[in-house]
Amino acid sequence: MMKRLMGALVALPLIAAAPALASSAKSAASEQKPASAPVTKNGVQLVDLTVTSKGFEPANVKVKAGKPVRLLITRKTEKTCATELVMADLGIHQPLPLDTPVTVEFTPSESGTLRYSCAMDHISGRVTVQ
Repeated sequence: MMKRLMGALVALPLIAAAPALASSAKSAASEQKPASAPVTKNGVQLVDLTVTSKGFEPANVKVKAGKPVRLLITRKTEKTCATELVMADLGIHQPLPLDTPVTVEFTPSESGTLRYSCAMDHISGRVTVQ
């Protein structure tokens, strides 16, 4: 009987910690935001991107192949190295002046992932083409 009681007491901290562990796993999963879908207007996929102290938001966007994409990027902070948007695969190097919306347009021809970043390649995001 004593062994059974000791076993129950040993397991007690694990049982008490289970809700906290589940909660931390849940919050970690919520930090990984799913890809944002664009709004389509007149056949153009419109994506609003903002540069904040957290980086590019959203950092993951899904678009459809064969349809034009228009990124509207606004840098909202001076405390960032993301003063330029670089999409090396498309040859895009677009300055991002503070508080000034900038438009970048392209038409992805095939599915895959297009990466975008700051000029220093410290802050990045991706466009997933389906």
